Amino acid sequence: MRKVVLAVLLTLSAPLFGEGTRLTVQVNSIDTGRPVDRASVIIRFRHGLNPVKMKKMITSWETKTSQQGSVTIPEIPMGEVTIQVIAQHYQTFGDVYELTMPEQTIAIKLNPPQPQYSEDAQPKKK
Repeated sequence: MRKVVLAVLLTLSAPLFGEGTRLTVQVNSIDTGRPVDRASVIIRFRHGLNPVKMKKMITSWETKTSQQGSVTIPEIPMGEVTIQVIAQHYQTFGDVYELTMPEQTIAIKLNPPQPQYSEDAQPKKK
């Protein structure tokens, strides 16, 4: 009986939050195409497509990718999110994405770090 009541409550509360999306972020290396595991993924909800009161909703997630290089977060309202990915031995990545579908996968390819630049490493001109 409790499961039925919970299912009914969840079904009735869905229209209050507007359309939702289930987001998966897939992180791979641009060089090898291999998944990047244990990369920090920070997702921040910016604003939605429908006016939604965000007081009691989680609007920021910080998690790490699995061995398959992916992370899935619970359903969030459709709209604009900022995704930032930080991983050892790769450049930090960040961009803004529009979530418009009920299930959405965003593929992110991380670049290797750029070489350090130093004026002392440059040959001196005479």
